[in-house]
Amino acid sequence: MNLLSSRCYVSRRSPVFSIRGVVASSQPFATLAGVDILRAGGSAADAAVAVAAVLQVTQPCSTGLGGDCFVLHYSAEGNKVEALNGSGRCPRALTLEAARGAGFRDRLPPYHPYTVTVPGAAAAWVDAQKRWGRLHLSQVVAPAIDLAERGFPVSPLTAGWWREGAERLLSRQRHGGELMIDGRGPRPGELIRLPALGRSLRLLAEQGKEPFYRGSIAEKIVAAVDEAGGVLSLEDLAEHRSQWVEPIHTRYRGCHIWECPPNGHGLAVLLALNILEACGFARARGRAADRMHLMIEAMRLAFADAGRYVADPDFSSVPVEELLSEGYARQRASAVSLKQAMEPPLWGDPKSSGAAGGDTVYFCTTDAQGNACSFINSNYMGFGTGIVPEGCGFSLHNRGYGFLLETDHPNGLAPGKRPYHTIIPGLSTHAGSGRLHMAFGVMGGMMQPQGHLQVISALLDDALDPQAALDRGRFQLEEGRPDGDVLLEDSVDPATAGELKDRGHRLRILSGLDRPVFGLGQIILAGQQGVYWGASDPRGDGCALGIP
Repeated sequence: MNLLSSRCYVSRRSPVFSIRGVVASSQPFATLAGVDILRAGGSAADAAVAVAAVLQVTQPCSTGLGGDCFVLHYSAEGNKVEALNGSGRCPRALTLEAARGAGFRDRLPPYHPYTVTVPGAAAAWVDAQKRWGRLHLSQVVAPAIDLAERGFPVSPLTAGWWREGAERLLSRQRHGGELMIDGRGPRPGELIRLPALGRSLRLLAEQGKEPFYRGSIAEKIVAAVDEAGGVLSLEDLAEHRSQWVEPIHTRYRGCHIWECPPNGHGLAVLLALNILEACGFARARGRAADRMHLMIEAMRLAFADAGRYVADPDFSSVPVEELLSEGYARQRASAVSLKQAMEPPLWGDPKSSGAAGGDTVYFCTTDAQGNACSFINSNYMGFGTGIVPEGCGFSLHNRGYGFLLETDHPNGLAPGKRPYHTIIPGLSTHAGSGRLHMAFGVMGGMMQPQGHLQVISALLDDALDPQAALDRGRFQLEEGRPDGDVLLEDSVDPATAGELKDRGHRLRILSGLDRPVFGLGQIILAGQQGVYWGASDPRGDGCALGIP
């Protein structure tokens, strides 16, 4: 790819460059902490865990120890891509019968204590750092402890999300004040200290994950959920394990695009890319309306399949190989017309194709040795349930909202099961050499596969630089529904929007403070001569920095 073409310089912000490592995240303090860890001799994974911990402090309205995370890691030695599933399971006492007996029918209410599944983040941070890190965990977590105890000024967009979550959730919780100032969220630029969270991070630094699953913090988590009316138990926490899983991939424009396997829906990205290939997407070069139309239609089909097949593979057989086959891509692409938006599609049957056999933080890091870490952590919806274990300073997620209350659906609620997960890190390698191409991600609920698709196309189809790729106007199928309205950013050319409307797409144009609905992304691309290109989304508060 020639990144020095004139198309690279269409952004208001330049990418950052470094040969010694880059960190890109949604908060400047988190990015700086990651860079400091790299300068201290840490690996990409050390830097990533440092960023995760600082983001728990500076953006707790999106992420933290009460949530889950997923990781993709590239090791330069051997060009190896590995994946870590850090998602937790449904409490053993929460059965479909119990949920229905409580009066719930299609799915659980979004903020009900029944939606608290086992938080997997603490275990995943420790396990990722132990496997790929070089420093001691206490050194990696130290920047986050310092910020929590000493205090920090809150960035503008985060302050808005924090204030909204405080009003809606934290103010109604017994210990929500641990994340507020005088019963409210912090204002932009206002200093806030989080001493309770600092104590939890100190326990992590000194004792690892043990206190969170078998010790004092586990007891407080269970007590808080019980008081709120939930059923999470000490046994549920003690049984939790991070899971090392085989990443899945497809080939697109000379690169292997890597995603974590189900129970996450990175599969939707790969399905959409395969459908674009089968539709002859490359021949639509120069026709913006044609290209966006094809991407929207590919995502409709991909979401229809993801909604049917993505589930915990320990409970349901997910036909990944068949879904990602060329034959199945051709079958699904046959439903796409260039002239007209399709009717809401149903899921497909990969076995008939002739084939064989909410709120989140995303960040990425690279180091001087050529390793990369693509990392995503989430409470799901803002502060999740808003339930704060006493003296812990973090809220518990509501990831169980991803279950359906259906007996015959692969993603139906069941004890010990992991729900459909929306958070997905991305990574790509060169198909020929296996060398790193980029670490990337776009956070934001059901926007994530759609964001992945659009930045991949911007980089590989249009040779934009990473910052220009993130700056480009986006679409979103609302809430990932195959029959959803198409949300368009106001920076999309009005002529393109008009053509999409003429083809039958139901459009809504969003601008201003509504723009974060299109996701907040980070990219680090491995360019020529060992130079990293880093970029951070202009819709957020973050930045990318490289080591000089």
